[in-house]
Amino acid sequence: MHHLLSRAVWDEQAVLGRTAAWAVDLLDDGDGILIADETGDAKSSTDAVAAARQYSGSVGGVALCQVAVHLTFATSAGHCLIDRRLYFTKEWIADEERRELTGVPDELCFATKPHLAKDMLRTAGRQGIPASYFLGDEVYGGRELRSACRELGLGYVVGVRSNHQVTTGPVKLSVAQAAARLPKRAWQRIRTGAGQKGVRDYDWAMIEVTADDTPDGHDLDTGTSVLLVRRHRYTRTVSYYRCFGPGPVTLARLVSLVCHRWRVEDDFQDAKEICHLDKGQVTCWNSWHRWSVITLVAYAFLAVTAALERAAQTGRNDPAEADLVPLSNHELLRLLRALILPPPRRDHPHLLWWSTWRRRHQHRARLCHRRWHAYADTTP
Repeated sequence: MHHLLSRAVWDEQAVLGRTAAWAVDLLDDGDGILIADETGDAKSSTDAVAAARQYSGSVGGVALCQVAVHLTFATSAGHCLIDRRLYFTKEWIADEERRELTGVPDELCFATKPHLAKDMLRTAGRQGIPASYFLGDEVYGGRELRSACRELGLGYVVGVRSNHQVTTGPVKLSVAQAAARLPKRAWQRIRTGAGQKGVRDYDWAMIEVTADDTPDGHDLDTGTSVLLVRRHRYTRTVSYYRCFGPGPVTLARLVSLVCHRWRVEDDFQDAKEICHLDKGQVTCWNSWHRWSVITLVAYAFLAVTAALERAAQTGRNDPAEADLVPLSNHELLRLLRALILPPPRRDHPHLLWWSTWRRRHQHRARLCHRRWHAYADTTP
C-alpha cells in the first residue's frame, strides 16, 4: 500500500477523470447539478501535508486538521463525489521546509476555497460534464465564483450572509433589509421534504435583483437574477441565497435546488463511513491525492451501483418490494462483503505471520522516530 501511494508509477488524476466520466454517464438525466463544499479531517501532527489549526465544521470548530474542497455531481437518479482539491492556509503554503518535506509542487500558490471550487468547475467543463446549476453555501457566494459560473454557462444558487449587498430597483441595500421590506403576501409556504422529526415546511420569498457578476462580453439583460429568502416556520430564522438562471426560473425550481445542496453532505458522510475518505494515514502531497482517488473510486462504484439498482427497483414495480426502503450504499457494501468479496483468512499461521510483521514494523518505526528526534534536538 505504501508503494502504491508513494512510489508506484500511475496517473491518479487520469484515474479520477475516467471514474468521474463513468459515473456521470450513468447518472446523467439531462439536468445535472454540481455542488461544492469542504470537509475537514482531524490530524495529530502538522507533519501531514496541509495540516494546520483552522476552522472546519466537520470537526466542530478550530482544530488541527486537513481541509479539502470537493465537488459532487447530482441528478434525480443519484449523486457522488467526482473531484477534490486540498486547501492550504497562507502560513502553511509559505513554509518552504514543510513544502519540501511533503513534496508540495513548487508552482502551487495559495488559493481560497472559492478559487479551488472554480478550478474544479473549469476542469468539469473541460471534461464535458453536463450540468445546469452550481450550488454552494456562504463560502462560495462571492462575485468572482458566480461570474465564473456564468462564463461556463451555469446557473447558480449560493448562500450569502445577511450583510450581502444587492441592488433592487434603484436601491442598494443588504439582503436582510430587502427581506424585511417584503409584504406578508410575498411569502409562500413550501414543503421541502421529511426528516426524522416530521415534514419540513419553510416560508419562501423571491426578490428580483440586478446582477453584479456579468462576465465580460455577456449581455447584461440575459438570464434571471433573484434573491431567494427562506424563513423557518417556527424559529423565524432567515437564510439568504443569491440565484441566477440562464433563462426563466420558478420559485419551486430554486427551492428544489436549495434542498439538493445537502447531497454533498450525504456524500461526505458515506464516503468517510464506508470508504474511509478521512482515514488516510499519509503525510505527503502525492500520497494524499492517491489515497483520496482510491476512496472516491470506491465510493463512486457504490453510489452509482446503488442508484442503478434503485432505478431498476422502481421500474420492476414488484409488489414484494413495495414495503422495502431503497437500497443504500451501506446495505450494498454489506451485500458485497457477504456475497462477492472473499472473506479474510483466519488460519493460525496467517494470523501469526501478520502479528510478527506488525511487531517488526513497529520496532523499525520506533527506531526511526528516535533517530529523527535525536537529529532534531541537535539541529539549531
